[in-house]
Amino acid sequence: MTEKSRSKDTADMPMSGHLQEVRSRLVQSLFILVIASGTAFYFSETLIVWIKRPIDVDLVFLAPAEAFWADLKISLFFGFLIAFPFILYQAWLFVAPGLLPKERGILWPFFVFGVFFFFCGISFSYFLALPFAIRFLVNYGRDAGIKPMLSVSSYIDFNLKILLAFGFVFELPLVMVLLSKLGLLTPDFLVKNRKFAILGAFVVAAIATPTPDIFNQFVMAIPLILLYEIGIVTIRMFGGKAKTVEEDSERTS
Repeated sequence: MTEKSRSKDTADMPMSGHLQEVRSRLVQSLFILVIASGTAFYFSETLIVWIKRPIDVDLVFLAPAEAFWADLKISLFFGFLIAFPFILYQAWLFVAPGLLPKERGILWPFFVFGVFFFFCGISFSYFLALPFAIRFLVNYGRDAGIKPMLSVSSYIDFNLKILLAFGFVFELPLVMVLLSKLGLLTPDFLVKNRKFAILGAFVVAAIATPTPDIFNQFVMAIPLILLYEIGIVTIRMFGGKAKTVEEDSERTS
């Protein structure tokens, strides 16, 4: 069976067939997520020590079940990290049959690099941004004469939200290149609207960071602005030209 006939068969598939395939992909992804999270739960104590690395403060729990829920949250987080490439692969298997060969050639690298940039964001946050932010905030309280006593739940929530936020923020250059390939963005447009992008970076940072302080907003907004600039350079190097009306009409016909 040729690529063209496979695409045609996928397009002719009834809605019930699409829904059944979605269900199958979701079940497989959920299964891997549960297995990965269960494995991570076994090592939850080690993972909490790994997350606690930037500070020298003993964590406490303020409710009987707080320590258990902290272990569960961190297990789900690391289970998601382990399952993330598989989940993206399942998404690719679902959308790929409906694409033309040229479209698959364009989109496949975005799935691969999407995993790469996501883990780059996680690594950047863990090794650079997060330790710097936590140490600043804890030492700020100490300098004010306040003794730090961090609950394990609030500390885990703070860390996991920052890690996930940076993971998704680092997808920005990839999204920009994809939109350029689709003819929706140009470097000139991005340069012209840079001031709005800077404002948007601080708005996103204010929403994504778990605390309202301006310091954490700067910690996320500055990398986001740098990623925006990297995206402009990347589009100039690899981005496609905007589609013309003639190209769209040829594709439709």
